[in-house]
Amino acid sequence: MAATTTVLRNTKLATMVPGSSPYGLIERGAVVVSKGKIAWIGSESELPESYAGAACRDLAGRLVTPALVDCHTHLVYGGSRATEFELRLEGASYEEIARRGGGILSTVTATRNASEDELLAQALPRLEALLSEGMGTIEIKSGYGLDVETELKMLRVARKLGEARKVRVQTSFLGAHAIPPEYTGKVDEYIALVCGESLPAAHAEGLADAVDGFCEGIAFSPEQMARVFDKAQALGIPVKLHAEQLSNLGGTALAASYGALSADHLEYLDEAGIEAMAKSGTIAVLLPGAFYTLRETKLPPLDGLRQAGVPIAIATDCNPGSSPLTSLLLCINMACTLFRMTPEESLAGVTREAARALGIAEQVGTLEVGKKAELAVWNVDQPAELAYRVGFNPLHQRIFGDVS
Repeated sequence: MAATTTVLRNTKLATMVPGSSPYGLIERGAVVVSKGKIAWIGSESELPESYAGAACRDLAGRLVTPALVDCHTHLVYGGSRATEFELRLEGASYEEIARRGGGILSTVTATRNASEDELLAQALPRLEALLSEGMGTIEIKSGYGLDVETELKMLRVARKLGEARKVRVQTSFLGAHAIPPEYTGKVDEYIALVCGESLPAAHAEGLADAVDGFCEGIAFSPEQMARVFDKAQALGIPVKLHAEQLSNLGGTALAASYGALSADHLEYLDEAGIEAMAKSGTIAVLLPGAFYTLRETKLPPLDGLRQAGVPIAIATDCNPGSSPLTSLLLCINMACTLFRMTPEESLAGVTREAARALGIAEQVGTLEVGKKAELAVWNVDQPAELAYRVGFNPLHQRIFGDVS
């Protein structure tokens, strides 16, 4: 037996494979890891004799899940927005702060002024907090540069994070995140810059795994986002969209018409948008951290999404303004408590469905033969405990290919 083969035995497996049993649960299971992939998985009693000579580790009945996936973050940024947190508590709305030149634009200034090394140093503790709770894959967006140079700088830092730690990093170009101050009153000119220079430059450097945007009254119209998506489509890059967070502009239906990987936020999503997502296979990404921080009262239409069969992912939306959250475990709990998702739905939302929202479901998100051996081992008796507890991290070990 090859030295690179290890049997993880005496474990409870939440495979997250749909249709078999709740959580895809195997009560007394085993996983064979070989060359960084899952070579076999099933009931320990059925473990093939061919693995008898392999290295073996007894997990003492612990729960194993796929490593968690955070499919929507703004992890790379400069500065802090604690002052705006105070303003919101005093009654100012997110939109009011943005219109005063705060919000995203205050982070833009800090990010433009920071070097790559400074941004990397600031982002690493945020990344490590997420890794400490069993995360294996993270999506990181640009969007705090709003000029060619800084957008590329942010994406380079995101790539460096993937080199500095054992983590899979998926990048999203978010040039159409906000209107830069130098383009006030010239929004279409800025979109021309995004399509003509910024996005092509990110693509040329291999820095954009997807293209994102913010379709909202304080940001960009569906018509402007369509121009960005047309360019992304011409470059062969998949798209996703921040949509229906503060109002209903029809951004979700637009994204779905381009076969978007996901539409995110969705508090104001209507039936037409849900139907469009169901037809296109676009994943709904709900962001309870932003809902909580902004003290939103309009719930995303969870029942409508369920009834239409739209897969639902959840993510931290880690960002300095509306969701300074670096805990996927707290995100799971929030999804249950605030959105009334079930613990199984929430765990699927940060594993199977989050992987689908990034277009990498063939690699991660479930425990299946041939997928990457990216696992989380937990000191819990049942999967629901991951949603139940608040402020407690039961992670025993995060496995990222290497079992040692």
